[in-house]
Amino acid sequence: MDAWVWILIAVMAIVVIAIVAYLFAMQRRRKELRREFGPEYQRAVDKSGDVRRGESDLMARRDRRRELDIRELRPESRDNYRRSWEQIQARFVDDPAGVLGQADGLIIAVMGERGYPMDDFDQRADDISVDHPDVVQHYRAGHAVSDKVGRGQEVSTEDLRKAFVHYRALFGVLVEPESAERASETTDQERRATG
Repeated sequence: MDAWVWILIAVMAIVVIAIVAYLFAMQRRRKELRREFGPEYQRAVDKSGDVRRGESDLMARRDRRRELDIRELRPESRDNYRRSWEQIQARFVDDPAGVLGQADGLIIAVMGERGYPMDDFDQRADDISVDHPDVVQHYRAGHAVSDKVGRGQEVSTEDLRKAFVHYRALFGVLVEPESAERASETTDQERRATG
């Protein structure tokens, strides 16, 4: 065979190897993002309408989060927030709509003290999704109901109760580092068991 044929074969082999390596890297990245973000992975892909754009969004969130100085609460702050939550919770039966707004405000206060930027809601949810991908949907669900109440829309007592439960799930992982670790471990075990 002529030298040009060997060169062409070598170039084609290099191209095939490069494509296989690229596909392998993409598959590994996809698997890592699914593991890291859990249900938030599919939400990001669905929202963007494209797997690559959804994955790029998740990687951008992760990069932004790395730049933030998120810290644990001081023990006295943690205790104060717990007491505030208990007081809010005790008033739920008498004023569920008002209490939901207070719960939202308390979560924002906790996030602010921990170092999360207080941009708009969507940015806060994206930032939370990096650290707590398994509870960010609670934040979104609770906030959606709270937003309806704030706009004066009719909301059932059951929807208010569910929203408060959603807020309580997020509050727990923001204030109690141990509960976040337990939730993460439980979710990791569930993911391994299902797939």
